[in-house]
Amino acid sequence: MSESGMDLLLWAKGPGFQIAVVLFLLGMAMRLVEVLALGRKTMIAPAKGDPVSSGLRTIFSRSVPAPHIMQKRPIVVVGGYIFHIAFFVCLLFFVPHILLFKQGFGLSWPGLPSPVIEAFAITGLLSLVVVLICRMRQPVRRFLSTYDDYLAWILTFLPLLTGFLTVNRLGLSYTMVLALHILSVELLLALAPFTKLTHFVTTVFARYYNGAINGRKGAPS
Repeated sequence: MSESGMDLLLWAKGPGFQIAVVLFLLGMAMRLVEVLALGRKTMIAPAKGDPVSSGLRTIFSRSVPAPHIMQKRPIVVVGGYIFHIAFFVCLLFFVPHILLFKQGFGLSWPGLPSPVIEAFAITGLLSLVVVLICRMRQPVRRFLSTYDDYLAWILTFLPLLTGFLTVNRLGLSYTMVLALHILSVELLLALAPFTKLTHFVTTVFARYYNGAINGRKGAPS
């Protein structure tokens, strides 16, 4: 066990985690202020439908890709869904992660066997690689892609990769790889509010808002 690896691990578990949480909370608060500052027009016309039920319904209905999008970009759509499922399965059902939730929030639930988690991790990593290749091979998508798109890819790829390396004790010393895994998660947490990854928080509210507006107008959403 190298001294440098242990020092990095202790920093990641202590000051690094605190910095990441502060940046995440401040960043999300800033995003919320930005959204609220946009304001919304006063609805004068009488409601023609129920905005609440329409908003709630839209949260789930928009989770299913539109048929025309599925026909045009099946690999990207399927790959995106596979990655999101794999990422959240690894996050929420890996036993060591559940223990962290229990220590921090007092909540726990049954986990999945490590081989199952590893399979999801590999599947998530492969899906990210496939989606990136598709982006690079399509001229229009490649032209429209910005550094934010590639940064978001890196920030989501690293936690899965370092987590897989940590579980299988591959690469550097276990202490160093574990430290890098924790740091990759903290980097994701710290930068999420300032990148396109903020969508994992704002998407639900945006879908509800759009659905509620359409529902009030009596239009399908």
